[in-house]
Amino acid sequence: MVDDRRSYRRAELLIGALHLADAIEPICRTNTFGLMLPTSGAFPIAALAGWFLGKTIVPLNYLLKPDDLRYVIEDCGTDTIITSQTLLDAIEARPEARNLVKLEDIDFTGFPTPRWPTHAEGDDLALLVYTSGTSGRPKGVMLTHGNISANIRQIQRHVQFTRRDVLLGVLPQFHSFGLTVLTLLPLTVGCRVVYSARFVPSRIVALIRRHRPSVFIGIPSMYGGLLRVKDARPEDFASLRYVVSGAEPLPASIFEAFRERFGITINEGYGLSETSPVTNWCRPGEWRPGSVGPPLPGVTERIVDPETARPVPPGRDGEVWIAGPNVMKGYFRLPEQTGRVFRDGFFRTGDIGRLDRDGHLHITGRLKEMLIVGGENVFPREIEEVLDANPSVAASGVVGRRDDVRGEVPVAFVELGDGATFDEGALIRWCRARLPGYKAPRRIVHVPRLPRGPTGKILRRELDG
Repeated sequence: MVDDRRSYRRAELLIGALHLADAIEPICRTNTFGLMLPTSGAFPIAALAGWFLGKTIVPLNYLLKPDDLRYVIEDCGTDTIITSQTLLDAIEARPEARNLVKLEDIDFTGFPTPRWPTHAEGDDLALLVYTSGTSGRPKGVMLTHGNISANIRQIQRHVQFTRRDVLLGVLPQFHSFGLTVLTLLPLTVGCRVVYSARFVPSRIVALIRRHRPSVFIGIPSMYGGLLRVKDARPEDFASLRYVVSGAEPLPASIFEAFRERFGITINEGYGLSETSPVTNWCRPGEWRPGSVGPPLPGVTERIVDPETARPVPPGRDGEVWIAGPNVMKGYFRLPEQTGRVFRDGFFRTGDIGRLDRDGHLHITGRLKEMLIVGGENVFPREIEEVLDANPSVAASGVVGRRDDVRGEVPVAFVELGDGATFDEGALIRWCRARLPGYKAPRRIVHVPRLPRGPTGKILRRELDG
């Protein structure tokens, strides 16, 4: 593994994990163990240390606002968090736990205690990955050792990476996508992976030129950023045999521009945190417009009528249901929400899609009101609550609008209180001071009255930005 600071070979990863396990063992009294680290070789070292001790790893999203981060830490119940001073200096939210261990303070010299990993059954929890809930509060997705191992095997059978592959990784490792595909998969296969903690398009092109990766996995906004690197050339990307986009739909404009300029076909994939995460992956030579590819081996997909739950034929839209050994155990301490998303042994994704006659999945919409902004989940209610707290706003409604760079951006509509004046810039600044940047509305529109149903509920589907 190569990151922004150094490189690690197999023995160094193992010894580093043993040293960190020695540091954690005397102080961590909880079953959960928090990781708040930038994308780097340090992340798998810390994860391995936790698994050596039989802990459940909780990757912490350092982009969260302090209140949300505090909620996640309290909800998972951990008393120990591994982080780094470099990261703490660069972020707004500060993790709070009884034991805040910084990598810079660990002595990695000398001989660590030899140990074998604590034995784990397939149903034992390996990870708690927090994702936004319907109310905007993060939910802990319980992924077992069996879930993760199954998904790695499924990906490997489908894609057949080898030790000769070189992966370039920019996705955050607190995301299940970055954790499974760009961290645990390379560890399992034994191939090389190059990490960059921040996505800077010119730097990524330089890393591609230097390391000649065979695989690049990103999100649509990253490909849009690479297109803006003026001196990037087709030969820079010649080593790539596999270029994949996930987390959100890839705009056709970016796909076409990338293929025309660099001769690269971007293949799409699909998955959710609840499925460990990968369920579909379009391999080279399988591309077709709008498809995220066939299901991975062992994944069963059903398209059903959302009203009747009856399967629909190929070519017709319906809700995507998924079953397989990679599907989560449930939501942490949320049995009612867990019950609502499972039916007949299938996980109800809330996404709308269709299967073509070859079994390729096409995602066409969402039942959920969730927006996906640059790969991050955003719920309208989170933004509306912030807007409604402004003294000038009587009510608000938020919807998503397509964006070639971010995939989707929030647009807000507001009714003003009596005597209030509309100041779009002031309202946007109000939101940015109280929300992460990607959640702040791109536009705010003043309307005399918001559309409402018979019960007074705001009808977001009738808002037009």
